[in-house]
Amino acid sequence: MNTDVVVIGGGAAGMEAAGRIAQAGYSVSVLEKKSETGGNLVNWYQLFPDRKDSREVLGYLNNVVRNEKLKMLTSTSVKSVDRQKGVYRIKTSSGEIIDTEAIVVATGFDLFKSERKEEYGYGIYENVYSSADLEKMFRAAEVKLKNGTLPQKIGMVHCVGSRDEKSGNIYCSKLCCVTAVKQAIELREMLPASKVFCFYMDMRMGGAHYEELYLEAQEKHSVNFIRGKVSEVGEAHNGKLIVKVEDTLAGRPLRMELDMLVLMAGMEMSGGGKEISELLDLDTGDNRFFKSTDNHFGSNMSNSEGVFYAGTCIAPMSIPETISHARAAAVDVIQYLKSAK
Repeated sequence: MNTDVVVIGGGAAGMEAAGRIAQAGYSVSVLEKKSETGGNLVNWYQLFPDRKDSREVLGYLNNVVRNEKLKMLTSTSVKSVDRQKGVYRIKTSSGEIIDTEAIVVATGFDLFKSERKEEYGYGIYENVYSSADLEKMFRAAEVKLKNGTLPQKIGMVHCVGSRDEKSGNIYCSKLCCVTAVKQAIELREMLPASKVFCFYMDMRMGGAHYEELYLEAQEKHSVNFIRGKVSEVGEAHNGKLIVKVEDTLAGRPLRMELDMLVLMAGMEMSGGGKEISELLDLDTGDNRFFKSTDNHFGSNMSNSEGVFYAGTCIAPMSIPETISHARAAAVDVIQYLKSAK
């Protein structure tokens, strides 16, 4: 099979880039290893900062990829890649052999596996959840403890698996703080009798309307923000969670009893991305995400000719940033194909 462009990854970045390239008249094949497209977006409930339902964005992306020039191959991954005379030959897990002039890598990210931070008790204590777990509860409109009761006191731990040298991730995942704020508001709306506590190192709200969301959480929803790092989580005989934290503003240790603890998982290079980096011999940075040729004017460019990046495969990004980066990748690919003729 011959196609002008192969896009590896059918998440938000891959769908946006593929759709834009197809709209320009080029044939595109999208390889998505999962059985459905949408990537991590399918797991979210509402999106910050305006609380848009994620299904609206998925609907937009599904419309973008409706093009007779675009072929979507789900449950399909890349097994091998070879390049001869300017053409990449890709063999897939489904047995296809695809020849293409250009490749867009849009392998996205994986959430940090919270069980790696044993001191927080994820996978050990029943009522310790990840931020992704909580999103599923919101979608089901049912936030309950394992015994079926409603939580009254809920804690949220920021920076789980990011800004953490012990985890090997010294970088900031950029979106954990605003995710915690959004989820804290949603908890207070769904459980108005509850008390919500956010344990943070410092608040990084560097996006449009993020600071306003932070103020809303405090002023309208009475979310409690405690500057301090959780050192240990245990479980009492009554099933309550015992959280030990150092309040660095008050300069004293705290010991709190909670019903539920939610861990704000950071973002890491995806497993699929690691495989592609080896197959295509692509450079990665200190953060282990793909390394662009230039952070200022070449963020979509790789160290291999004809290979481009789109979205969170290079760094943590919000959905708007991901879509914008994917559009830029499409422009670079189209220019590359024109110059090659």
